Amino acid sequence: MVGRYFEDFTVGDVHQHPLGRTISETDNTWFTLLTMNTNQNHFNAEFAARAPYGRLIVNSGLSVAIVLGLSVSDMSQNALMNLGWDEIRLTHPVFVGDTLYAESVVTDVRPSASRPYAGIVGCRTRGLNQDGDEVMSWRRAVMVYKRDAPHDKGVFPVAKTGPIQP
Repeated sequence: MVGRYFEDFTVGDVHQHPLGRTISETDNTWFTLLTMNTNQNHFNAEFAARAPYGRLIVNSGLSVAIVLGLSVSDMSQNALMNLGWDEIRLTHPVFVGDTLYAESVVTDVRPSASRPYAGIVGCRTRGLNQDGDEVMSWRRAVMVYKRDAPHDKGVFPVAKTGPIQP
């Protein structure tokens, strides 16, 4: 089984997500350019050297996306949709070369009133750097399939040549 279904969530459960991700200068530059973020603190080392931190700061959109992605395997692998983020806080700068980790606590679990095959899971997620500094946090609500929902079953294609042979 990959990911959790609605029935697998319990309020108070803490999930220290299994992967970390080191952010390279290339990651930061590409993301910054792709998203049209023209703040030079993200891609101009000479400019950033004059700023208070004295070096490139990772684009906060990239940092948030990575921490969110790190949480997917535990919190939303079997989700059909995100419902919202609240209380997003960027509490410590992230620099090129930092490694981000994520952990989440389940804060709310309830069946969906409109979709009987799913439920709503609330969580608080935070991102940590390699030194244990909390760099960001937020609250998120996600709609997750129940185990017997048909929507996420049978998605692997059937090989035209038959089953794989040893």
